[in-house]
This record gives sequence, structure tokens and C-alpha cells, in this order.
Amino acid sequence: MRIGAVLAVAALAGVGATGARAAALRADDARTRATAEALRAVERARAAEGARRDADLRFYQVRVAQDPYGANDRARVAALFMQRARETGDYQDYLNAEAAARASLAARGGHNAPALVTLAGALMAQHRFVEARAAAEALVKGDGTRPSYRSLLGELQMELGDYAGARATFGALEPVRANLGVAPRYARWLEMIGRTNDARTVLYAAAHDAAARGDLPREQVAWFHLRVGDLELRNGRLDAAQEAFRAGLAASPEDYRLLGEMARLAAARGEWTASLQLGERAVAQVLDPATLAVMSDAALASGDPAKAEEYARVMEVSVRRQTGALHRGWGIFLLDRGRRVNQVATQAAHDLETRPDVYGYDLLAWALHGQRKDAEAARAMSTALRLGTRDATLFYHAGMIERALGHDAAAKRYLSSALEVNPYFGPVQARKARAVLDSIPD
Repeated sequence: MRIGAVLAVAALAGVGATGARAAALRADDARTRATAEALRAVERARAAEGARRDADLRFYQVRVAQDPYGANDRARVAALFMQRARETGDYQDYLNAEAAARASLAARGGHNAPALVTLAGALMAQHRFVEARAAAEALVKGDGTRPSYRSLLGELQMELGDYAGARATFGALEPVRANLGVAPRYARWLEMIGRTNDARTVLYAAAHDAAARGDLPREQVAWFHLRVGDLELRNGRLDAAQEAFRAGLAASPEDYRLLGEMARLAAARGEWTASLQLGERAVAQVLDPATLAVMSDAALASGDPAKAEEYARVMEVSVRRQTGALHRGWGIFLLDRGRRVNQVATQAAHDLETRPDVYGYDLLAWALHGQRKDAEAARAMSTALRLGTRDATLFYHAGMIERALGHDAAAKRYLSSALEVNPYFGPVQARKARAVLDSIPD
């Protein structure tokens, strides 16, 4: 609810009240006003931080124009573009960050870690993981003692399906897993190998430490809370997810990423109107494909197929604006609706040539299932499950493929696991999983 609306509700609530009831309402009104003022203070601080960032960016751009060989200034420009991209979701700023980082590295190739860090981040945002890994490897080669560089490499090894490399990298990082430059990536590795509870412990500790520090930008503090909430939401712990998202929004009000996650949370609860309202606030800032997918599902579930299709079209426009490999969320979105199945299957197979990871094999398996090639799909799905990842969507896909093959016992096992991990993993998919389970004889 907007601040003005909060105050208006509080003012109306006091009309006509008397005695103890009036006193209680006045106390509520005071608390509401205090909360609204706190939100205003956070919003003012966030605006001031953004203004300082943009002023710094202009300052360093002037310096770059005056010095054609300055590596440090170019690295600083790159970092500021990257910071703004993370705060606003502006895809062009990721491209600007990459260009400035490359210019810095051209001016000084050696001993230029700041430019390499920004380059790796900008390339990851564009899903150009092979190039990003090269930047991370250069960082580790230059200084293999820094945990954040090694954890960045581990993250990229995960993204590219080099799980032997990731296991070695994160195994060596276990003693420093609490380091804020390590913890979120280490937690993701724990999730990948099926250690969800351990991942939860690491993430909660990291979010607490990030919030306690006074030197992190608000969007970074919010991001740590988002990571906690995302894990909880994907594992069906809706109240815990809500608490984490609200903590993130307290640090960074109207953060489009957190609003998008709140839209997904509302959809998980079947609150379609709230999901659409939250989604609209998010996509008013950034046309995020994942949020648009949630909104399309919410519109369809609320009985508005025309609106659902409109969100799907906007999602496609957003995806097409991004460079790099196949957008996997878009691929799953299409397959769930039986659209462009052959195209997605071809793209998924091509993507695996350079990125043979768990979710690449999952996408291929689901596409093959859509083509009714379920024996091939089962082989791909077996590869997707090889690490022991406990993901409801993976289990759902595996169960539906086994059901299509007539393997009822395996289908029942996988579909039950999907609902055990997260009973709310998809507004349509969870319902289908229950229906199939009900249809399997005991």
C-alpha cells in the first residue's frame, strides 16, 4: 500500500471513535505514521544514493574523456554502470558495464581485477557464461587466495555444468563459507547437491550479516534477503518467504526483484489479484520475463485468457531484447503451453553443447516429452537428476515423463517428491501432479 493510502486509512479509522477504542485507534495511527515516515526516510536515502551514484558516473566519464589511457577510471565507470544495472534492471547498463570494463582491460590487461570482476558480472547478466568463466579464471590466476574470486569461478562452473570443478572449488571454500562474497554461491552449490537445509543455514546467516553491516548498498542488502526468500518459496515455506521479502523491501522499497518475488508468492497462495497488482508494480520498472510469466499464469487462473496472452507477448518482447543463449524460463513457459515445442527442443540441444548443466538437461527432457519422445526424455531427465537436486519442478517433469512411459511406480515416487518439496510449485503444475497421483492405482 502506498504511504499516502496508509495515512488516509489511518485517518478515516479514527472518525467517530470514542473512549478506549479511540485511544487504541490513536495509538495505531501513531504507529502507522511512524512506519510511513520510516518508509519515507528509506526512500529519501535510496534516492540520495542513486543521485550520488549518477554524479560519480558523470564525474568519471568526464575523466575518461580527458584521459584516453586511464584504466582505473574506466574500471570505475564500469563498476558504476554495473551497480545501476543491478538497482534498476536496465539491460543497457549491463552492456555499458561490459564495454567500459573491456576498455579498462585494453588499457591495462594485467593487475586489473576490478575490471575483470565487473566484466564477469556483466557477461553473466547476459547469460554469456563461457566468456564470464574466462574472466573468473583470469581473476583466480591473478590472485588465487581471494575467496570471492574462487567462489565466482565456482558459480560459473555450476552454470556450465562442470560439477567436478565446482565440487573441488566449493570444497576448498568450506572453511570460509560465511564470507559474504562466498556464502550465496556456496549455498547454491549445497542446493544443487540436495543439501537444502544446510543451504538455508548459510543464507540466513549471510542475510543477517549483510543487514548488520553499514557499508553495503541497499540493493545488495535487499538481494541477500531475496535469496533467502527465493529458497523458502521454492521449498513451499510461504510465511518464511514473505518475511524475507518484506525485510528486503524494508531495505529497498519498490525493488522490482522483490516485488516480482512477492507476486510469485501471492500466486502460490492463489491470490491472483494481489499477484497481478504486485507484478504490475514490478514490471512498471523492469520488464522481467519471470515476473511476466507469473502474471500470465495469474491472469489465466483468474479467468482472463486475453490478459494472460498479453502478458505472454510482452514476455517474448522482453526475452528478445536480451542477447546470449536460450532464455530457459521462456522455453519452459512455451513447453508448459505446448507451443513451439520443436523449436525449443532444437535450441535446448544446441545450448547443451556449451552449457551441459542440470537445468539444460531438464529443459531438453521436457521438450522431448512434448515431442512424445519419452524414452529419450527419460535419459535426459536422469542426467538432470544426477546430483540429487531437490527441486519440485525437476521431480514434476521426471514424474510426468515416467507416467507417459507407463512406469507408474516411478511416476508416483517423483510426483510425490515434487509435492513434498513444494506443494505450491506451480498454479497449474501442482494441480496436474495431484490429478495424476490420484489416477495411479495403489
